[in-house]
Amino acid sequence: MNNKFIGGILLIIGTSIGGGMLALPIATAQFGFFTSIGAFLVCWAVMTSCALLILEVNLWHPINSNLITMAKTTLGWFGQVVAWVSYLLLLYALLAAYVAGGGDFLQNFLSGLHIDLANKFSALLFTGLLSTIVYKGIHSVDYVNRGLMFSKIAAYILLVICIFPFISPKKLLTLEEFHYLPAIISSVTVIITSFGFAIIVPSLRSYFKDDAKTLRKAILIGSLVPLICYTLWELAIMGVIPAQGKLSLMAMLHSSHSTSDLLISLNQLLHKPLINFLAKTFMAICLATSFLGVALSLFDFLSDGLSLKKTGLGKLILYIVTFLPPLIIAIRYPNAFIMALSYAGILCVILLILLPTMMAWSGRYIKKCASGYQLTGGKYLLSILIMLASLFIILSLIY
Repeated sequence: MNNKFIGGILLIIGTSIGGGMLALPIATAQFGFFTSIGAFLVCWAVMTSCALLILEVNLWHPINSNLITMAKTTLGWFGQVVAWVSYLLLLYALLAAYVAGGGDFLQNFLSGLHIDLANKFSALLFTGLLSTIVYKGIHSVDYVNRGLMFSKIAAYILLVICIFPFISPKKLLTLEEFHYLPAIISSVTVIITSFGFAIIVPSLRSYFKDDAKTLRKAILIGSLVPLICYTLWELAIMGVIPAQGKLSLMAMLHSSHSTSDLLISLNQLLHKPLINFLAKTFMAICLATSFLGVALSLFDFLSDGLSLKKTGLGKLILYIVTFLPPLIIAIRYPNAFIMALSYAGILCVILLILLPTMMAWSGRYIKKCASGYQLTGGKYLLSILIMLASLFIILSLIY
């Protein structure tokens, strides 16, 4: 395995596994353990298939082409508008969330060192440090991400090892009662978003040039690691924290501070300060790696959509339009931003399932511009993906 291949895998993992992973057992509490794992497998298969469809369509275009160019050539102006709106809403929302979360963590960390910094300045410092890495390009992002990822993996492994001795099989076998459809849709939304790594595929194609074989391997391996990590985390948390009661997962599901409640519950149930420390460390690194992956994807998307080269003045403009809007939102309108995140699942489905499937259909069977690598499954697979995405969007809008 060469360094670039490993770097590509780690970028996919870093983009997928964010601080939201800590809340996955809470979001899926109503399913129970085994149903949750089934939902993970289905969402992983769908999202990975669509990531490979994005790769397929991207390979029809020149290097450095992103979703705007891909949508325009395959779906026309309508596809271009959908790509612009859904991509910007999703990635600005995600970036603002990471800025808010990262700024909050940095503020708490500095206060522990007796350095008092206002929230807006800590958010600015967090953004400034990481945005500089993105500005330098994918090579810099790759190398910094590798260091962060190895630290994150180490923290995750230690965290799971520390929790596993306390797992109760009885808690895993607890069957929850059927809940209303809106709650189920909300749970599936969180899972889909957790596998939303496909946004980085066009950037990886530029990094790997036209090496489709290596890219496919990186996508498959990079997507499998989050699936395994999510499964082990689900096992650890659902096996320790009860489904019902005061410190239960269902209680956290209806809390406005679910992630912090999870850390408090682990601390009170297990009385292990090391677990609390590892969880906080893991969350901090997750925020950084997710920020880098999403910011790099948005930077390249805007370069393609605005037809700006990543050099000189064009690069400075891209830097400003990439990082200034989410920074302003995180500082001035944090509550409005959290509301926007509630629609992240719908945006993920539109952008990363429906759009790539329609682009592939149009390019293969209408425009007849497909060439080279093609995902197996033909019209049958594309039809299933379109129906699943349409059903999810309709149900989400209704409920």
